[in-house]
Amino acid sequence: MTKFALSFLKDESGATAIEYGLIAGLIAIVIIGALTTLGTNVMNKFNSVASNLT
Repeated sequence: MTKFALSFLKDESGATAIEYGLIAGLIAIVIIGALTTLGTNVMNKFNSVASNLT
């Protein structure tokens, strides 16, 4: 039982997949935040142009 516990604690095979998942999640959060801000700015600009045309 001790050998199993030690081999389980030393096993790092799933750590890489978890790290890649966390990195991908953080990148997705940054992209969503940037696109939301950009979308709001573009919408405000279009509304400004539309109000100046009428």
